[in-house]
Amino acid sequence: MWQRDPVMAAVSGTVAASLVSAGALAWGAFERNSPLFGRVQRRLDGRDAAVALTFDDGPNPHATPSVLDALGEGGVRATFFVLGRHADRWPSLVRRMREEGHVIANHGYHHRRLTFRSPRYVRDDIARGTAAIQRASDSHPALFRAPHGHRNPWVTSIARAAGQRTVGWTLGVWDSARPGVSIIADRAIRGADPGAIILLHDGDGYDAFGDRTQTAAALPAIIRGLRERGFAFVGLD
Repeated sequence: MWQRDPVMAAVSGTVAASLVSAGALAWGAFERNSPLFGRVQRRLDGRDAAVALTFDDGPNPHATPSVLDALGEGGVRATFFVLGRHADRWPSLVRRMREEGHVIANHGYHHRRLTFRSPRYVRDDIARGTAAIQRASDSHPALFRAPHGHRNPWVTSIARAAGQRTVGWTLGVWDSARPGVSIIADRAIRGADPGAIILLHDGDGYDAFGDRTQTAAALPAIIRGLRERGFAFVGLD
């Protein structure tokens, strides 16, 4: 009768365990809402009829003013995850966000993926993003979103030590790919459910002048369509 080689069995078990561990680590690093590396807010708490509009990577001199105009005309309060180096370049736009009652949150300074970065790098990026927001708006951000939602075991704890809750998102509509104004609006309106945190972009994390005008143009339809579905809008604070 054939007998299994105990050495091979042990090796196979070790390989299987390694694959499981690698899969878990990848899930923790690249899944924006994974709790493996610390709790992440992925939805609104206790807001059955509400959604939150959030904007990443701004400010941007072309798109952000139009986004703010649309929010103002619609009477909507949103949350902006501001990129520190863009805040340093256009502080007046960050100041306008604050003056118009929006929540200003931290998206770090450089917009580099944090998955393989050291604790020292993560701490510096979060601190520099915080400082840029404080210089521009005289306010301290209480929220942090990692670039692309990618984290490592110490990102969330470092953000928490800086007084910032880590936030993911429920619905991303891939507006950064510029699929067209109507497609962006349709994805946001159809994809939202009660308590959703919706990810949009008023800036480009890699190009300070990157084109986000499609998102700005889609925003009035998004606001109108979500209201027609019975949703209210809230900031993440």
